[in-house]
Amino acid sequence: MSKSAGLIVFKDASYEHDATKPILKEANFIVRRGAKLTLMGQNGAGKSTLFSLITGQLHLDDGDINIQPRTSIAIARQIIPRDELELTLREFFEKCFKEKVYDIDPKIDEVLEIVNMVPADEIKESFKERKVGSFSGGQQARFLLASALIQNPDVLLLDEPTNNLDQAGIEHLTNFLKEYRKTVIVISHDADFLNSFTEGVLYLNTQNRQVEQYNGNYHAVLKEITARVEREKRQNAQMAKQIQADKDKINYFAQKGGKMRKIAKKMRADIAESEDNKVDVRKEDKTIRPFTIEPHKDIPLEVLKLTSVKVIKNHVPKQAECDVVLKRGEHLQIVGPNGIGKTTLLESLAGGHATGEEIADGVKIGYYRQDFSNLDFDKTVFETLMDSMKKKLEEDMRSVAAGFLLFGDVMRSRVGDLSEGQKGLVAFAKLKMEEPGLLILDEPTNHINFRHIPVIAQALHDYKGAMILVSHVPEFVDQIRIDQVLDLQKLKKFKK
Repeated sequence: MSKSAGLIVFKDASYEHDATKPILKEANFIVRRGAKLTLMGQNGAGKSTLFSLITGQLHLDDGDINIQPRTSIAIARQIIPRDELELTLREFFEKCFKEKVYDIDPKIDEVLEIVNMVPADEIKESFKERKVGSFSGGQQARFLLASALIQNPDVLLLDEPTNNLDQAGIEHLTNFLKEYRKTVIVISHDADFLNSFTEGVLYLNTQNRQVEQYNGNYHAVLKEITARVEREKRQNAQMAKQIQADKDKINYFAQKGGKMRKIAKKMRADIAESEDNKVDVRKEDKTIRPFTIEPHKDIPLEVLKLTSVKVIKNHVPKQAECDVVLKRGEHLQIVGPNGIGKTTLLESLAGGHATGEEIADGVKIGYYRQDFSNLDFDKTVFETLMDSMKKKLEEDMRSVAAGFLLFGDVMRSRVGDLSEGQKGLVAFAKLKMEEPGLLILDEPTNHINFRHIPVIAQALHDYKGAMILVSHVPEFVDQIRIDQVLDLQKLKKFKK
């Protein structure tokens, strides 16, 4: 089969998540063999749903998806499901296959090398017996990619593959994908990563529920889409100006009576047609409103002292000495490569049980977890945000929620049913309402639409409480005031 042949073809495809949330409406597009494509669309548009339709996990309501016979498809998911965190690494990879693979270890070794996660020889066996949940977020991100690669698929679907990866991990993945010869479709908000290897865009338009296809690298397509939005806005503005002028004429003619009144009636019909022809300007350029996170009152001068922290060296935990005093209004960034223990440290600090930690009495902690596991997935967004308010005023809550683009059907949705990006916006809305004195943030840009990131960065820059931040996105961190940096890799003095 030639490279130009359609490997995956959506024909008049329609799908609704539920009766109130259409994803596709008679959509048509083609994925050709060997293509490397970006799947774009705003948070909650249905990008991950589209992947589930391709893999067959979900099925269309109407229309067809035609996939060439004997085409194998594998997906690297955004996150590891909670029930899989208790699996050993070997069990995690065994679960990738429908039938039992008897000699799976060589396959595991091969994909671990591809994702740059090769353990030392002396711990190679024990490494595979570790529970998946014991690894860091960055290491889990590499396992997600490896779980797709181990299947050697014809089509590789990557859902936010750079989330939690450090710079070395992103570079390693980028180089791999540049050399990869099979079909790849990627969901990501990392513009530079996408621009380095993709050659086209599938754009999920939430206005008409179509999938638009564009050729060219990511940056070029983004400019094209932005220009189209501006043209639509100008077209609407010109039409609105003409409609208003015609309405003024109608009012004038209607008062004259006779033939003039008939002309006015005809003009009303023309205006109605013009208003029907106005273009629905897409919402992709819509961002969350600027916001602040106000800390609670009476925060002591010294919020946190750290005399030692647990770090992972060669997959072995060790207690390292440090000397950190975080004062009210100061921002601390914790850095280090994937697997050194950043997430584990933040979890311990947030829980108040880290060795060598001393948090001042009365300081309320706000914690943004990268896996959102501190949100109750069974509660609705409405219930979650109302629970976070000191004064339970629905009008105030809805006003805050709307600023984070949380309204309408989203408010009635279970948190667990939201996209990962929408969960992130719920988490930020919750933090705003909680008014923490110590803000702990673990990779807060993961899954978030890139248009929202400058707004979030400004809010954190202006935060007047004490803050601890872990982020692998330099462009994001550069926008935030950082007063101290704790580099876990540079800690040399270990306790016995």
